[in-house]
Amino acid sequence: MSEHLDQGALDQLFLQARTHSKFLDKPVPQELLRQLVDILKMGPTSGNSQPGRFVFVTSPEGKALLKPHLSEGNRDKTMAAPVCVIIAQDLEFYERLPYLFPHTDARSWFVGKPEHIATTAFRNSSLQGAYLILAARALGLDCGPMSGFDNAGVDKAFFDGTPLKSNFLCNLGYGDHPALRPRSPRPTFDDLARFA
Repeated sequence: MSEHLDQGALDQLFLQARTHSKFLDKPVPQELLRQLVDILKMGPTSGNSQPGRFVFVTSPEGKALLKPHLSEGNRDKTMAAPVCVIIAQDLEFYERLPYLFPHTDARSWFVGKPEHIATTAFRNSSLQGAYLILAARALGLDCGPMSGFDNAGVDKAFFDGTPLKSNFLCNLGYGDHPALRPRSPRPTFDDLARFA
């Protein structure tokens, strides 16, 4: 049976973790990013669909491709971050279901059903993006997830001719903690939830 995480783990993953806009000038090793993917892929997706795809933009060439598609407010901080992850969705994820979900013909659930494909890919790649954030925090990285970019432009620059479409972006690195603003308020339980 799973055990309750200790306070330190809860603080690192949720309670003291913050969204960062500024990062230290410290590279993130590729091996750590590989470990990150190996962790996040273990999070649940419907039918083990695993539609998330991840492009770790770290090179000057990659950042130059990304830069013109960022909103003005996200441009400088993304160019300064050690890593910007493009969290994408593979709209042909179902072609791998015979391998990923072998005990039934799950591929047939999607063939010829573009709305079902799009909904499943978006929902589950969003989940996988959230797993990426938590896995990154667990590995000692800080995160700056964001919208504020031209999806079509990013798709043209990074995924042209493929079935991949961008979902959202997340800067990664070692956060500049003194640069953080005070934490914004959070809603109460009653604002967010109820029992039925």
